Amino acid sequence: MRTDVIKTYKDVHSWVGIIAGLALFIAFYAGAITMFAEPLNRWASAPTGISTPPTLDRTPELIEKVLRARPDARAAYTVHFETGPDEPARLSWTTGNRRAPGPTFLAALAPDGTVQVVRQDASPVAEFVDVLHQKVGLPLSRSAAMPVMGVIALLYAVAIISGVICLLPSLVKDLFALRFGKNVKRMWLDLHNLLGLFSLPFHIVMAITAVIFAFHDQIYDAQGTVHQVGAAKVERRAPPPPGPPKPPAFEAVHGTLSPAELQRRIKAQAPGFALRSITYRYDAKKGAHGDITGVDPRYGMRAPTYGRAEIDTRTGAITGADYMPGRQGPWFAAVTSFFTLHFGSFGGAPVRWSYFLLGLAGAFLFYSGNLLWIESRRRKERKAGAVTQTRTTRVLGSLTVGVPLGCIAGISLTIAATKWLSPHVPPHEGDLAAWHSRIYYLVFVAAVVWALIRGAARGGSELLWLAAAATAAIPLTTLLSPVLAQGWSHAGASRLVDLVAILGASGFAMMARAARRRSVAGPRDSVWANPATATI
Repeated sequence: MRTDVIKTYKDVHSWVGIIAGLALFIAFYAGAITMFAEPLNRWASAPTGISTPPTLDRTPELIEKVLRARPDARAAYTVHFETGPDEPARLSWTTGNRRAPGPTFLAALAPDGTVQVVRQDASPVAEFVDVLHQKVGLPLSRSAAMPVMGVIALLYAVAIISGVICLLPSLVKDLFALRFGKNVKRMWLDLHNLLGLFSLPFHIVMAITAVIFAFHDQIYDAQGTVHQVGAAKVERRAPPPPGPPKPPAFEAVHGTLSPAELQRRIKAQAPGFALRSITYRYDAKKGAHGDITGVDPRYGMRAPTYGRAEIDTRTGAITGADYMPGRQGPWFAAVTSFFTLHFGSFGGAPVRWSYFLLGLAGAFLFYSGNLLWIESRRRKERKAGAVTQTRTTRVLGSLTVGVPLGCIAGISLTIAATKWLSPHVPPHEGDLAAWHSRIYYLVFVAAVVWALIRGAARGGSELLWLAAAATAAIPLTTLLSPVLAQGWSHAGASRLVDLVAILGASGFAMMARAARRRSVAGPRDSVWANPATATI
């Protein structure tokens, strides 16, 4: 391959990476955290004080008492088959409507048999991190941020292609090369190339699926225009053969099957589908109907952690399986594959851990790409006779440390704030979400400004200490949570959050010390050198 061709692709790779790299760091770091949104929700769930969930056999009794006491639950209420800290009740419902949802209420049977209703104020922190990931950190509405994200994803694809082309001439020689020594730039380049090459399939998947998500509405509008019948044909199935007699008391009052009977009939139709919840719905147009959520480990899922289907709650028949794992038509299965590959919603825990680590490696890839560009520019400026770093190089160096570390510190602090906010902020999810947004963006902007004022060298080590402290605040909050409110859950998977935070804080502290050493002992004309000790 000609040298001038390689140089052209290197320039394209560098400049595209510079333009999109900082936004992609936020997307990948926040996206890695969303791989464990469920443990994070459990960690952040405040105690409700509600009674132990009744058995499925007693659930019809609970439903009858709730519908008598709370008519607002008749339009839609959900029976949960899996309960825990984040789903502490067997029965729940949300007031309002889908466009403007109101608060969520939980119901249980008290020891004396009376119905107990409490309001649930679930923490929105996991959802906030997910939205931050989707909007690549932009403080814009979703409709405004998604096209920008799509453009960044397209630039990301260009960077992938150009990077592979740049690496081809030296692929065999440098494939497993990781040279540690005095040439720090060479070491960073080897590490950058190694991570990029071996995670190439993952990055290709992320780039393609991100473009699909960004222009999701436009693609579906075009599809509807072409096909004139919408995205796909809803799968309809005949009702199953008659089963055992229906529970007469429940059937007479509600005209629908009990949760236990629906569970049995759904299992007969979809043997590998593990049911998580059933939502009973009623409206004047459709009458009694509902939908279910669950998982089937043999197939990928449309949502990050579950699949869903529509059912007839009077017969138990599955009436709409467009989003149900293993029951989709060819078109919907093809569309679902994009969601599955992006979310890592297949293969269970090993895949989720792999996506988590690949997400962190991807974030590091964009950081190291900026670092390499800055070092290359430093050498070019030095050869051209520049005695000091240009303003452009200094600003980019400051942004390279300010944006990533501001993102890390902001996410860590807004997670740690969850258990402090719940007892003091008015119990409305919108208020809590606004507080999480304020905390994140305040820390993020402050970190960027600090880096610009202090410079890359001093600001880098100082902000790494901030990231370490902010991440350590998560397990520290766990230790202090009994002071805030008794009953916070730290068992099982929720402890995973504390463990990962401890490892992260330790890693950031080690990096802070290394950054400090580099600023003192590194090349004096480097953007990473501390001006207070530099001599030209």
